Amino acid sequence: MPSYPRRDFHPSRPVLERSAIFRLLAAAPLCALCACATTAASQAEVAALQAELRTLRESQTRLVDRLERLEAHAAVDRARAPSAPAAKQSSTVPVRVTAPEQGGALTSTPDLAVVKLKPRFEPAPKLSTQVAVVEPESEQVEMFISSVPDGTPGSASGGTTLASTGGATMVTTREDDPADQPDPDVLEADYEKSVSLLRTGNVEGGVQRLRRFSEENPRHPRADNALYFSGLGQMGLNEFKDAAKSFERLIATYPAGDAMLDGMLRLAECRMRLNQAADARALYTRVVTQFPGTAAATQAEQRLAALPQ
Repeated sequence: MPSYPRRDFHPSRPVLERSAIFRLLAAAPLCALCACATTAASQAEVAALQAELRTLRESQTRLVDRLERLEAHAAVDRARAPSAPAAKQSSTVPVRVTAPEQGGALTSTPDLAVVKLKPRFEPAPKLSTQVAVVEPESEQVEMFISSVPDGTPGSASGGTTLASTGGATMVTTREDDPADQPDPDVLEADYEKSVSLLRTGNVEGGVQRLRRFSEENPRHPRADNALYFSGLGQMGLNEFKDAAKSFERLIATYPAGDAMLDGMLRLAECRMRLNQAADARALYTRVVTQFPGTAAATQAEQRLAALPQ
């Protein structure tokens, strides 16, 4: 039987072994907690690094876009510099535009030229100016027909003709017939001759001719002037009553004539000569209030100021 060496038994050795085991068991949770804390800190650092990396990538993308835009502007400036003299030499330059490749960006602008086109001088389209002539209806014709009693003669004085039609009469005058109207040149010469008589001293003859001219040609453009000059001639003959009648007829018959305002001033003078100051003042006031800003209104204000109160 083999012999083993004998070990000496010490009573405190089992106690020491048990205390060491207890210490190891107590240190195990602490090691686990340290390991967990180290793992959490590492994850936080990784997340921070990832966020910083994303920020750097976004910044890099913006810088790349800005660089591309700057390169595009630089390419446009380079393209404009040589194309300016070429545009002066030729007004038409072929333009070629190439599309960028799929997925690529347009980094340069194609050369463009301004082409000036002359306007076309074409005549205006012709418009139809023909108007169909339509006979008026019977109801409209009756508006211009006046009925006359039986036994009335078919003609009236003053060149007026009454045409009888079915119990009604249409009034026509000689002025409506172009053949009966006098020559405008003859009328103009007659008017000028009448005015020249006033200037040469034959006042009575000039007044008679002017009054006859206005009576026979009331629609003539010189009819109001004929009345005005006839009134001036009557004032020169000291016939203020007749002159006032001429001016009153001028104002009533031709209110839109060019001699109307002067006629009102002359009528006021006649009123003053006939000792009718109140009527003269009313006429001057009418000119000032109804026709302000005119030369006649200025004269009327001056004469109003000179009138006795």
